[in-house]
Parts: sequence; structure tokens; C-alpha cells
Amino acid sequence: MQLIANNNPVQNIIQDTSEIITQSSSGFIEANTQEVTLEHLKKECIIPVFSKDNETTISHAQFIEKTTEVVQGFFPEMLVNQPQIRVSHVVKGRVPSAIGKPAKDLLEEEKTIYYERCAFLIELPEVFEVVNGNKITLNIGGVRAYNQENLYSKKSLEKFKIFIGFKNTVCTNLCISTDGFLNEVRISSIHELTNQMEGLFSNYNKEKHLTLMLKMPQYSFTEKQFAHFIGKIKMYQHLSKAEKQLIFPIALTESQIGNIIKNYYQCPNFGRSLDGSINFWKLYNLITEANKSSYIDSNFERNVCAYELVNELGYSMKNREPNWLTSN
Repeated sequence: MQLIANNNPVQNIIQDTSEIITQSSSGFIEANTQEVTLEHLKKECIIPVFSKDNETTISHAQFIEKTTEVVQGFFPEMLVNQPQIRVSHVVKGRVPSAIGKPAKDLLEEEKTIYYERCAFLIELPEVFEVVNGNKITLNIGGVRAYNQENLYSKKSLEKFKIFIGFKNTVCTNLCISTDGFLNEVRISSIHELTNQMEGLFSNYNKEKHLTLMLKMPQYSFTEKQFAHFIGKIKMYQHLSKAEKQLIFPIALTESQIGNIIKNYYQCPNFGRSLDGSINFWKLYNLITEANKSSYIDSNFERNVCAYELVNELGYSMKNREPNWLTSN
């Protein structure tokens, strides 16, 4: 069933709401990001240009405002929250009159900045489900990374990433499926974004996404199986390119694997059970929690990879098929 323009807002409500946990206000991306407002981006940041012809790029603020406008038009009867915005990799400059002035003596009005990378979420809180006691709400978001543009050339099609999926309100972990993510939207003007976003919303299979997440708690690893899984993903980093092509891809760094292990023991929401077992919903959230340390320009696709990985494990277990990542 496809997600279409909603004239019938859906509210998925669990009967025993006392089991719903909504207690975290952490950022949906951490790494080296900071939270900013839309007003800050609009009024206090310059806009980079393509140096060969001095044509302006599409700014972060334009991207966020256009996305908000499209969301409000596509879901007219739903409450649409204000965007949550996180940025990283600040690029500093100064006005011409401050040339030669020591940095410590610069006045605020003599400084210029813009952010190389920006990510944002727009929450639709009326659309939610409960998975394993965790409330997840529908979110739409995007990423813009100027480091993926050739700003030393003439103006060309500019790259954006957009998604529609869910956010776990316990920990702000993102739950993004393959059909809810566009990794490379190329547009020449901000107005072209509308068709791209409406196409994504229409093709996103919300019901399938929810069904697969609701099935995750049905499968679990024993402590021994979890240890085997961790060992395998550590080994994956050192396989040859040819060997990696035969195995489901693992998009985790060594430090992120370490965080998964630490939270397996210590996380109050997604850690192991008393017998050492861990269900796949908790495992999924350990992976997406660890993924928060990914930079903005690779975060969303790594979330998609985590979703596909856990579903691959569940499929193998359900059908008793051999899998390189699991023990015999």
C-alpha cells in the first residue's frame, strides 16, 4: 500500500499506552554537529557560489523552506512540526574591510560563515506506531553537503538527499527504508524539488516499512550468536574487495562497532536481556544509535544499510538459510 496525499490522517495507537517510552531529546545526528535555527541560516550565513560564473548555489535555508512547503501541501490535514536542523563543518570568512585584521580583533559584523553540511528533520507527530514499546513517528528530512559539489566550476545540477521514514522517540534514532530514501536528487533550481519529493512520498510503502519493523522483535540472537555477529562485522573490514562483494555490505566503523558492544551491555532501552539475548529491534537500534557518529553526508544511507542488514538477518533466520554473519 502506497503512502498518498492524506485526507484521512492515520493514527496507530497501542492499547496499553503505559508501555510507550518517549524519554530522549538527543540529536538525530551527533558526530561534530550543532543545532541551529532556520532564522540563523537565513540571516547570519552567506551563500556559496560557483566560482567560474558567480552563480549562487541553492542555500540550506531554501532547501528546508521548500521541503516544509511541499510537506504541508502533500499532507494538508496533518500537524507538521518546525524543522530540526543540524549543521557541521563551518566555513569562516571575513568582509573585505577586515583584510589584514588579526582574528582576535574581528567584530561580529566583520565575520562571515556558512556550513558545508546540513541535515534536517520535519516531524508529523500524528502518524505514529509502537514497536516493542517504542513510539516511532513519521518524519521527512534532507541533507545538503557542499563538499559534494564542484564549487570551483560553473553552475551545474546540485545534489540533495531526501527521505521519508520514522524516528524512534526514545532515542531519536532514524528508521529509513530503501524506498523511502533518494540518495542523489539532482536539480538546477529549488522549484524542481517539488516533483522529486512528491514522487518519493507517493512511492514510499509505509505499510511494508512498518510491517517489517514490527516483525523485528520476533527474532533474536543468543549471547553467543551476538558475539559471533560482532566478530564477523569486525572481520568484514579486513576482507578483500572481491570477498566483500559476496557478502551483505557492512557500513560500520571500528568505533561504531565498539559502541554497539558497549550499549549491548549498558543501554537501558536496547541492551541485552537477563539471559544475554537481544531481539532484532534492539539490535537495529544499537546499530542506528552507533550510526549517529557518522558525518552528515553519509548518515542517511548508513541508516538505510542498517535497516537492510537487520532484515537480511531476520530473513535468514526465518528461512533457515546460511548467512556469513550468523553462526551455524
